[in-house]
Amino acid sequence: MIPTKIAVIGAGSASFGLNTLATILRSERLRGSTLALIDMHAEHLETITTLARRMNQAWDAGFRIESHTDRTAVLEGAEFVILSVEVGPREDLWRLDWEIPLKHGLRQPYGENGGPGGFAHTARNLAVIMPILWDMEELCPDAWLINFTNPVPRICLAATRYSTIQTVGLCHQINVSYAIAGALLADELGLEVPANLDSHPNPASHSSCSNFAPQAKALLDIKVAGLNHFIWMLDVRERATGRDLTPLFHERLAERGLPFEPLSQALFEAFGLCPVPGDSHLCEYLPWCHDPLAEPWQTYNLRLYDWEAAKEARRRMWQRVEAMVAGRQSVEELRDVASEGAVELIEAIAGNDNAYMPTVNLPNAGYIPNLPEGAIVEVPGLACGAGVYGLPVGPLPEAVAELCRREIAVASLCVDAAVTGDRQIALQALLLDPMVNDIGRARRILDDYLTVHAEWLPQFHQ
Repeated sequence: MIPTKIAVIGAGSASFGLNTLATILRSERLRGSTLALIDMHAEHLETITTLARRMNQAWDAGFRIESHTDRTAVLEGAEFVILSVEVGPREDLWRLDWEIPLKHGLRQPYGENGGPGGFAHTARNLAVIMPILWDMEELCPDAWLINFTNPVPRICLAATRYSTIQTVGLCHQINVSYAIAGALLADELGLEVPANLDSHPNPASHSSCSNFAPQAKALLDIKVAGLNHFIWMLDVRERATGRDLTPLFHERLAERGLPFEPLSQALFEAFGLCPVPGDSHLCEYLPWCHDPLAEPWQTYNLRLYDWEAAKEARRRMWQRVEAMVAGRQSVEELRDVASEGAVELIEAIAGNDNAYMPTVNLPNAGYIPNLPEGAIVEVPGLACGAGVYGLPVGPLPEAVAELCRREIAVASLCVDAAVTGDRQIALQALLLDPMVNDIGRARRILDDYLTVHAEWLPQFHQ
């Protein structure tokens, strides 16, 4: 056993909260640890804390569980801090992030982590996250921050540039690569591809991908690298034998094409590498997905997030949690939830294991030599007692690297603006974004964002 102290900020998160809690509490190696749950919503926190205690008792996990709406009351002594937060009414603000540029003639293809919407999303979340980092510097300066909050690379960049906290970002987007490769190599792998296979992140459609990807993952080993939500598939191998299936995979892509993800298919044909994150995320970093004359959202079936469906999914999640808390539903079903990677990382660092991590988001230290040093890159990694390290993957093809470098420059300016509240840097971040092609439009979008979101952007109104 390797008892430690783990704090979860945003414990009531609909995206990661249940899976993270369950995988931590079912860990035999972390038995005897302290789990501190933190959330600003007292009612949600009380419900999640009660559920955690039920799991702790039912599974004889041996954890000490504490909770508080004030993080400073429980952060002291934490060795790991898991961050999974979102500011405000998430879907309503995201909708505004998309609608405001549309009013000024810019139709974003998605509006979450890239484009003008990515700026607004980053700035809102960093307004809350930077004080968390400064509290960590005082109360648990040696802790590892494990970040799930989007936009992952921008949050991680802010943490590494503007605080002393050691930070790693985690994301499950690599799973889409297994759905893509599994679909094209199904004959060799003996897999049955679902007729409705779809990797769009909407709650209603994502289940087909999330159910199929683990089947392919059991048979394949895939290496990816690039930027979070902008990663590229470098190597595909048969897991049991190590047989290199990359040439066959590329042959199938060229001959048959993908049964879904038409934008990813087009980029493979142009650049020779298959992007991984799925078209909905990929389209946010490209200059070819918002032309009002070409209407590429029609050509590539680029769909917006279904904000109302997401609200309904959250409502159902809380119904499920409340049923478990009330004893109407068993907590045993949570024993088998998929890990998001946090528990493996914690076990490895606390227990001095050598754990391979399929993807980690870290400052580039030569891992991808033709991307800037210090930029947050997503690469395979190793977690051990000494920390988390990326594994070198070599250079990306130069055209692909240039696409990544452009996003790195935008992200850097966006983070500087979001932390300092500097409006001129914010304008520069928008003007460098590949979706923006007019200075006046950028100014109007920025003015509207800072006015409409003023409650959530105090750094720009001091």
